[in-house]
Amino acid sequence: MGIQASGKTTFYKKHFFDTHIRISLDQLNTKNKQHRFLQTCFDTQSKFVIDNTNPEVETRKEFIEKAKENKYKVIGYYFSSEIQKSIERNKKREGKKRIPEIGIKGTFNKLVLPKFDEGFDELYFVKIVEDKFEITAWKNEIY
Repeated sequence: MGIQASGKTTFYKKHFFDTHIRISLDQLNTKNKQHRFLQTCFDTQSKFVIDNTNPEVETRKEFIEKAKENKYKVIGYYFSSEIQKSIERNKKREGKKRIPEIGIKGTFNKLVLPKFDEGFDELYFVKIVEDKFEITAWKNEIY
């Protein structure tokens, strides 16, 4: 979870590429394809990562409920959403990977911090510090 250019895909590549299937609306282009890939993961009991912004509780709810129904452990990673740093990283992207600044700001305005009562079994806060990921266990009183 986090705004565009906050490090979600890079984090996936570094931590989950060899072990988890990546499900991304950016790649699949439609929610129907995304749903079909997710269902295939459930049918084959494959590990997966949802690599989307998922800024709102309702957006996350669908994934969490389906994962729970299929006996999956739900682990959430919230990426620190410092809007100016994300805008700067986004400017380095090329072609379709570059998001219009208004899109980043729109996602930022919709962003709702996750809570354990949404159904997460584990929850982590991820921040980029000196080009490295710093991961800490979620503490509701801090965020």
